[in-house]
Amino acid sequence: MSNATRERRIEALTRACQDAGSELALFEEVSRRLRKLVPFDGAAWFATDPTTLLGTCAVRVENIDPGQCETYWEREYLVEDTLLFRDVARSAQGVGTLYDATGNRPGRSARYREYLAPQGYGDQLRAAFRLNGTTWGLLDLYRDRSATPFSDRECAQVKQIAPVVAGALRAFASEARGTAVADHPGTALFDERGALFSLDDQAGQLFEEIGGPGWQRFPASMTPVHAVVARASAVAKGRDRGPATTRLRAVSGRWLALNASRLHGSDGAAGPTAVTVEPARPEQVAPIIMKAYVLTAREQQVTRAVSRGLSSQEIAAELFLSTHTVRDYLKSIYEKVGVTTRGELVARLFAEHYLQGPDRGAELVEW
Repeated sequence: MSNATRERRIEALTRACQDAGSELALFEEVSRRLRKLVPFDGAAWFATDPTTLLGTCAVRVENIDPGQCETYWEREYLVEDTLLFRDVARSAQGVGTLYDATGNRPGRSARYREYLAPQGYGDQLRAAFRLNGTTWGLLDLYRDRSATPFSDRECAQVKQIAPVVAGALRAFASEARGTAVADHPGTALFDERGALFSLDDQAGQLFEEIGGPGWQRFPASMTPVHAVVARASAVAKGRDRGPATTRLRAVSGRWLALNASRLHGSDGAAGPTAVTVEPARPEQVAPIIMKAYVLTAREQQVTRAVSRGLSSQEIAAELFLSTHTVRDYLKSIYEKVGVTTRGELVARLFAEHYLQGPDRGAELVEW
């Protein structure tokens, strides 16, 4: 492939990211176009909570054997391995391959032995869809064992398109809407293998919002539930510091919050993992929305102060700034969010995401 052809394809992929109507449509189009630049035989695409790196329901899987979702996240959090997503997201490059990470000895990786090789895959390329230091999605590409490993050039091409995909995912986060329904939390219990064995009616209703009518089959949209259960186990075993919590946009369109904790008996024996699921509160979703609008840390502080009803003078005193500086921050915030008043700002960040919005047409994909 010539350099000119490669650049044209990257430009076309960039335009496709800008035109996609949903996260899943984005993943479908990027997958189709990326395959021409970086051939692959299987893949998993995840939109993520930028704070916890846990999934937010937009998941696309390609050529992965059924039933792998549960073990996928257990392995990610409970098995010591190389090229874990958390390490890729924190790395300088934001992309890496299994062959490089193991010195061309993939058998050293438990993921290769237990997950990739049984499905006929060899090398694996992982990348973080990262923009300005914030990760909005994750990518897992697989190549057939008979094919050549991913090259440095191919890693560079994935790295080149990663910020574009991240920008599109960030934009979807700022546009997300939900329903103004005041529900109480639901509770579900998962055994040590991560299998659901008990839940109340409210949890069942909210799980249906996450996974659709067939949620009991645990389609790909239930990935955040698998992931938060696995992370709770990792925290209980001292392998992760947590938190075992995430915020996600359900198939229904609204934001929900998942929290998981490993229980234990009075004698200290390990018990089941309890998961609570409930409509996310405005203060839980606002940090994601503020990141989506690219507000700086100081701008986020000013925005939170505005949401509490503080005047410019009060904000200045609290943050040790001049009133003039606070007004400059507010001007920048208004421009980024697309509002002109404090009331509009608070509504955009803390209220609008709880109003009924358009159906995103999320697709349910079975593992």
